[in-house]
Amino acid sequence: MRLPVELEPEPTAPAEPPTRAVEPGARGCCPGPVAWERHFSRSAHAMVPSEVRSLFSVAALPGIVSLAGGMPDVSALPSETMAGILADVVREHGPTALQYGSAQGDPGLRESICSVMAAEGISARPEDVMVTVGSQQALDLLARVLLDPGDTVVTEGPTYVTALGTFKAVGARVVQVAMDRAGVIPDELAAAFGRLTAEGRPAKFFYTVPTFQNPTGATVPAGRRAQILEVCRKARVLVVEDNPYGLLHYDAAPTRALCADDPDRVVYLGSFSKTLAPGLRVGWAHAPAALTAKLVLAAESAMLSHSALAQLTVDRYLRTEPWQERLGEFRAGYRTRRDAMLRALSASMPAGVSWTVPDGGFFVWVTLPEGLDSRELLPHALAAGVAFVPGTGFYADGRGTRHLRLSFSYPPAELIDEGVRRLAAVIAAQL
Repeated sequence: MRLPVELEPEPTAPAEPPTRAVEPGARGCCPGPVAWERHFSRSAHAMVPSEVRSLFSVAALPGIVSLAGGMPDVSALPSETMAGILADVVREHGPTALQYGSAQGDPGLRESICSVMAAEGISARPEDVMVTVGSQQALDLLARVLLDPGDTVVTEGPTYVTALGTFKAVGARVVQVAMDRAGVIPDELAAAFGRLTAEGRPAKFFYTVPTFQNPTGATVPAGRRAQILEVCRKARVLVVEDNPYGLLHYDAAPTRALCADDPDRVVYLGSFSKTLAPGLRVGWAHAPAALTAKLVLAAESAMLSHSALAQLTVDRYLRTEPWQERLGEFRAGYRTRRDAMLRALSASMPAGVSWTVPDGGFFVWVTLPEGLDSRELLPHALAAGVAFVPGTGFYADGRGTRHLRLSFSYPPAELIDEGVRRLAAVIAAQL
């Protein structure tokens, strides 16, 4: 399968926000309400709700089987264990845990993060690691440090929806490159870099989710990873490797990270949101020293320091709990859910519908028959009691109408089966 992609057209300057007349009050009274929209910056006008986030409130309604949000199953994490760790941290490290900390992050946790990255072949030093509020903050800081308005970012097409919003919020142009079932196509990537350089707008960096990608579930194999790195080296383009799902592999050993083979050119983003608990909001960035220093300065201006309590909690969990064995338990649970979804798709979907088969992570990418539009399908699906994410949310220019993303990470297997059957009936009715 090949996902056709075209370069996004040159963005135009945001339209001047509509103004609203403010009627002055009567003599001796205050003027009318402020038209705040007039005061927003250009970047604020570029901020729009994503299709995924906008869907969450609807998907949470009673009677809806949500196959939309990629939430982890935190019920698999022993709550008593976490309660004990929190109590120990406050009891033993209260003055530190409840105080301001360093914007780069707790040194002990940064050391533990290096051990986690070693599972994917990365040889890291704590001084090159920065703790962030989830990997999303790392992505936002990178955009602030690396991108000026008008700069070009190259991504896979489709790609992580919130990354698109982050890049556009700082005024960057997003160009998406074609994928197949093995991830981004190296020749297409090289061609895109060449066109952009010829236009005088070379790519600032290439953003990729190469392992169990959100939204397709695709994983780039080892041979293609080497090709991608070589393409980026020749084009002198940095790589941002976003890897929140890398340790959630179902069959083989962990895939070797891009950063493991080119740490001077690849910035690695990681997170404990999928492998521990998203509520702790702990992620990290691994980058060359000069970039790490700028990221720390950007973090200081944004939020002074991270939660020392959350950092010490994660560090203690990694040092005192059998986290690798627990990850194996998590993987087994997610694999059961994935298999339930694949069985339900095979049993229920009408002819002409196809889907990816991920080797890990949380997502399945569905392709609809010609003539169907996932955005038009969504209200019918919600009426039937099932939610998904339309594929258009994962493209910068509204393509992806024949695609939709399903997540199997959160609902139990029986609800996955029911949700897929409801969706299949809606698709069949539309056909």
